[in-house]
Amino acid sequence: MTGYYAKNLSGKRLERCYEIASARVRQYLEAEIVHVMGRLRPTDRVLELGCGYGRIARRLAHVARRVVGIDTAGDSLELARRQDQAEGRCEFVCMDAIDLQFPDGAFDAVVCLQNGICAFGVDPASLLKEALRVTRVGGIVVLSTYSDRFWSDRLAWFEAQAAEGLVGAVDLAASGNGVVVCSDGFRAGRLTPGEFRGLCSRVGVKPEIAEVDGSCVFCEITKSSAAQAGGQPRERQP
Repeated sequence: MTGYYAKNLSGKRLERCYEIASARVRQYLEAEIVHVMGRLRPTDRVLELGCGYGRIARRLAHVARRVVGIDTAGDSLELARRQDQAEGRCEFVCMDAIDLQFPDGAFDAVVCLQNGICAFGVDPASLLKEALRVTRVGGIVVLSTYSDRFWSDRLAWFEAQAAEGLVGAVDLAASGNGVVVCSDGFRAGRLTPGEFRGLCSRVGVKPEIAEVDGSCVFCEITKSSAAQAGGQPRERQP
């Protein structure tokens, strides 16, 4: 699904997806952001992979020193810059999540939220390795995906997007078991806690897995000196 968002769902079209979200989906979206904000510190340099139009990055910038958002969709990045213009808290850059043009250890935290680990259509292990590379020793990588308990609300949200012509019609026969398939080529699954653990095992790191709000599953890795053994979890912010 490489390039889907840049070609089909960027800028104002992507923003509209969130404008039509149901109350339950909005609760999920807020819970996801609040959880990540609680894992950041005022001195942190944060990188968001797949920032879209800056919806999450602008919020994270209120609790972190610097936030850089990357995406491959030019329309989304342009909208992100316009919406951040007044505050100027973030930097938005066109870049591929599996080919980051940053030096090793450049960030205190790297986040990939809203199921980007599946929706980007790239190899998850390559994405995680690259995220770890640009994270400093002792820093964290935070990934999120959908909880299976959120399936009906997630599917209904995609049907609402399809009704507005934002995505293709949902293929109900092909969708299921955590995978949403649309007629325009969109296809995205999710990772179960066990699949997250398997991914981290392949990469050689130890994750902390948590479900939040009955809607999202988080996988957090603290980078060790050898990027092999996870390290100790940092203290949560009060």
